[in-house]
Amino acid sequence: MSQHITKKKEYGSSLHSKRRNEIVKKVIIYIILIVIAIMMAVPFVWMLSASIKSDREVFQMTPFVLIPENPKWSNYRDIWTKIPLIKFVGNTVLLTIVVTILQLLTSSFAAYAFARLNFKGRNGLFLAYVATIAMPWQVYMVPQFLMMRRFGLNDKLLAIICLQAFSAFGVFMMKQFYEGIPMELNEAARIDGMNEYQIYAKIMLPLSKPALSTLTIFTFVNTWNDYLGPLIYLKSVEKKTIQLGLKMFISQYSSDYGLIMAGSVLSLIPVIVIFLILQRYFVEGVASAGIKG
Repeated sequence: MSQHITKKKEYGSSLHSKRRNEIVKKVIIYIILIVIAIMMAVPFVWMLSASIKSDREVFQMTPFVLIPENPKWSNYRDIWTKIPLIKFVGNTVLLTIVVTILQLLTSSFAAYAFARLNFKGRNGLFLAYVATIAMPWQVYMVPQFLMMRRFGLNDKLLAIICLQAFSAFGVFMMKQFYEGIPMELNEAARIDGMNEYQIYAKIMLPLSKPALSTLTIFTFVNTWNDYLGPLIYLKSVEKKTIQLGLKMFISQYSSDYGLIMAGSVLSLIPVIVIFLILQRYFVEGVASAGIKG
């Protein structure tokens, strides 16, 4: 009897020790995550704070003031008058929306063919297409520029649209998602008389909202923040995007840090809005499309 009681106490002590160790591990993990989150948030908080300060207050560190006594909200008004920011925003919005829509269409359409249709050379073609992801853009940057110039698309937004309308990463991600959808749905649809275009439009696309939302976020952010592409192809001021516009402003008003930070904050707003709208699908889309394969 005493041995049974002793074993029970030892078991209870061991269980208590395991729970305590698990709690300690969770606390350490949470502390590490909080520290990382603070480190990531500090530059953005400083940018927001600097956007409503004067030049003298921006780099004033002793004492550091997050919100000045007299916030300079006029920075957000003046940035629109110093440079043609409304034109730059309009160009960027047009470019980003068109590229995002085209990438969603081409990536999902090609991924459906690779995932659901059997044709000669399918695996080899897919491997060759996806292998382009590993090739740095700088390798074929010059040939692309020469090709667009020969087509007469230099200094036109259409050049960037043509080059970014297709995405090997988008095809790969959408293909992985489609392969997780039961093939029986396609077979049942074919029995009901649907062709492949109808199956793609009426069955596959509605089921792929998480993957499409994830691809929308990636494409929108990459296109909106793209600097090198527009720098190479766009020369006229009226064709420039917001990233080139901010660089032009920095070149002209290099010491006006309050206005620079205000422009940077404005450039972040569309990206944040898109992410907040689609964020509920984001994790699901990454998990379902990225684990398999």
